[in-house]
Amino acid sequence: MPTSIRSLAPILGLVLVVGCHKAPEITSFVDNPQMKSLPAEIQDGIRKFLLEHSGTPSHPRNYVEGVPDTKAERRLELGKQIYTRRCVQCHGSSGDGAGPQAAYLYPRPRDYRKGIFKFITTGYGNKPVRDDLVRTIKQGVSGTSMPSFHLLKDPEVQAVVDYVLALTHRGELEYQLALDHESESKFDPEVGKEAITLIKGRWAESQGLVFNPLSPQPVFTSEHIAAGKAAFLTKGCAKCHGEDGRGQTPDNLGGKLVDKDWGTPTRAADLTSGMLRGGQQPLAVYRRIYGGINGTPMPEFRRELAQDPEMAWNLVAYVLHVSGRRRAGEQPPSGSIAPYITTLSTAQPKSDQPE
Repeated sequence: MPTSIRSLAPILGLVLVVGCHKAPEITSFVDNPQMKSLPAEIQDGIRKFLLEHSGTPSHPRNYVEGVPDTKAERRLELGKQIYTRRCVQCHGSSGDGAGPQAAYLYPRPRDYRKGIFKFITTGYGNKPVRDDLVRTIKQGVSGTSMPSFHLLKDPEVQAVVDYVLALTHRGELEYQLALDHESESKFDPEVGKEAITLIKGRWAESQGLVFNPLSPQPVFTSEHIAAGKAAFLTKGCAKCHGEDGRGQTPDNLGGKLVDKDWGTPTRAADLTSGMLRGGQQPLAVYRRIYGGINGTPMPEFRRELAQDPEMAWNLVAYVLHVSGRRRAGEQPPSGSIAPYITTLSTAQPKSDQPE
């Protein structure tokens, strides 16, 4: 094979896997597996309730946003068109993260149906705000199959966010209704209304939970890096990321880490790769340390940092220093190679199994 063709082989392979498949038209939503254990009458009641409040793939609705107007309907339609063209191959027609290409990807595409998103500004366990989803779409997620869609125009990005939120809220409602009717013999519309109120409240609450740094960002010096390294080694960071930041730890190498809210295998980042999934900016790193990464083994350090605000920036300085080692020409020492994790041979997402 000529050198020029050989160099293109990996790219051509990726195109064959992802790029040459026609996007499937979204014609129906897929039931949450939680529904399977319910009596047929309750399943039918839930589907009718979802149809009333969340619409169909052709005419989606977002009950959290209230009564839709013409402008909102047009944005949802545009969002559906873009989602069908750009997103459904990975994230699936129902937002369940089980699109045609999902089984070939690690980490697995996001399952929106529980309303849980990783890279948020509201803290661990909370709902995101709209800007969190906009940012993820525009910048992508480094080191994963989620690309940047920065070439989309802002109205298009906003429309996609509308549609993702519609899928998210539909999935949350379906899951909550199935949970609430586990021990019931017939569907109760009043329980459905209570579920909508509960979900709306959770999303409304997130608007007041966006956190900002506890202190101004300093100009990073070697002293900040040294203090950050000391904190990194003593506050629990090294347990998963390793003392040198490469993730060469028993938990990582043994495949013991799981994204608990989705039930899919995960791995603490190799910080020396230079690919920080939540963003390379100091503020983005600060938020990952302070607020954790939602739905994953990465906890928040909110309480610890409240007692020592400067520690957060010291840790940011150290993480950015470690993540820049290879760019600076420094070669970290070799270590064991962590086994490849493939979704084809490991547990399916939690949402794809009876719960």
